[in-house]
Amino acid sequence: MKVVPALLTDNKDEFLKMIDICRGFTDYVQVDIMDGEFVPSASITLDELTQCRSSIGSEAHLMVEDPIRWIVPFKQFGADRIIFHHEMKRKNHAEVIEKIRENGLSAGLAVNPSTPIDDFKGLIPDLDMVLFMSVIPGFYGSQFIPEVLDKIRTFKSLFPQTIAAIDGGVKLDNAKEIIRSGVDYLCVGSALLKADPPQDAYRQFRELTHG
Repeated sequence: MKVVPALLTDNKDEFLKMIDICRGFTDYVQVDIMDGEFVPSASITLDELTQCRSSIGSEAHLMVEDPIRWIVPFKQFGADRIIFHHEMKRKNHAEVIEKIRENGLSAGLAVNPSTPIDDFKGLIPDLDMVLFMSVIPGFYGSQFIPEVLDKIRTFKSLFPQTIAAIDGGVKLDNAKEIIRSGVDYLCVGSALLKADPPQDAYRQFRELTHG
């Protein structure tokens, strides 16, 4: 089981600092992008991303209405996977997946806590993974929604070969319960990046996932 730091900031210099910190204890991160439209908050901009390159492996979690415009910039950044949201309004899911594949990247789908499996199960054959949101996306400090774990258990019973990840409110004190849901990897934001030092928190998460 992987523990993946989730990087979220609206400051480019802080973003690069986060990557540099993570290089000290991991080889893979998730970059969270918010457009201020799909969700109320905003992260670094597309223009700022084009000025950055990743020195470690990465994937993009796009909480945006138009994920297609981010695909090529994230490929150039160094990401190997694009995760877009099922709940976006302006784009066709199949079109987004096709564009991701055209660029040689892995395709993932993020689903909000209230989105039932029946709504997206038809897309599973075309995806590499599903990211289950365990908070309402776009709100800093949102509360963990434990009912999402039941959805993950059901999903893994239906699609045991498809990677399932979880993102939102993952802490050391709920990690064991999350792991028991059968999830394949944990995306961890503030519990890692705001820890002092982050590498110690990462080590503690790794010990839990390998316990």
